[in-house]
Amino acid sequence: MFGYRSAAPKVRLTTDRLVVRLVHERDAWRLADYYAENRVFLKPWEPVRDESHCYPSGWQARLGLITDMHKQGSAFYFILMDANETEVRGVANFSNVLRGSFHACYLGYSLGKKWQGQGFMFEALQTAIRYMQRQQHIHRIMANYMPHNQRSGDLLARLGFEKEGYAKNYLLIDGRWQDHVLTALTSTEWTPDRRG
Repeated sequence: MFGYRSAAPKVRLTTDRLVVRLVHERDAWRLADYYAENRVFLKPWEPVRDESHCYPSGWQARLGLITDMHKQGSAFYFILMDANETEVRGVANFSNVLRGSFHACYLGYSLGKKWQGQGFMFEALQTAIRYMQRQQHIHRIMANYMPHNQRSGDLLARLGFEKEGYAKNYLLIDGRWQDHVLTALTSTEWTPDRRG
């Protein structure tokens, strides 16, 4: 069909301590475990999640939709795993991918409670961002954080994201409209995708 990729991309990136790869339909139980284990910890930073986020059956349907988005090139949902790929340590999602004259997307991420403060997200995002810029030809990656989430702000600054603004009542997080600091990273070496 016009505008659709023929198959879901198989992307597996490695860092010194992690495997960063696109989720696939066999990851339902891994993602359910991650969200169940970190439910309380992630609650203040995420939209209200229903119970299905903590069960493989809920993830099976969700992963079917995500696989379709991977095929279309409209989103790229990565999981951060240990080197043996037995446990999800975090997630990094590049969503709302737009091409044309924009070549941009949004970045969202979370890291499990027991992995905080060890540099895992910086390590994972460096390689995932490189993939999005070089392989997916994304020029602009936007990431927004709540003003009181200083760790997220520091991470984005360390990755090269620049503050571009402040949005009042921007996202519905933990059941309340929350202000966000708007940031973006643009590729200085952007080139168009010459494949077609």
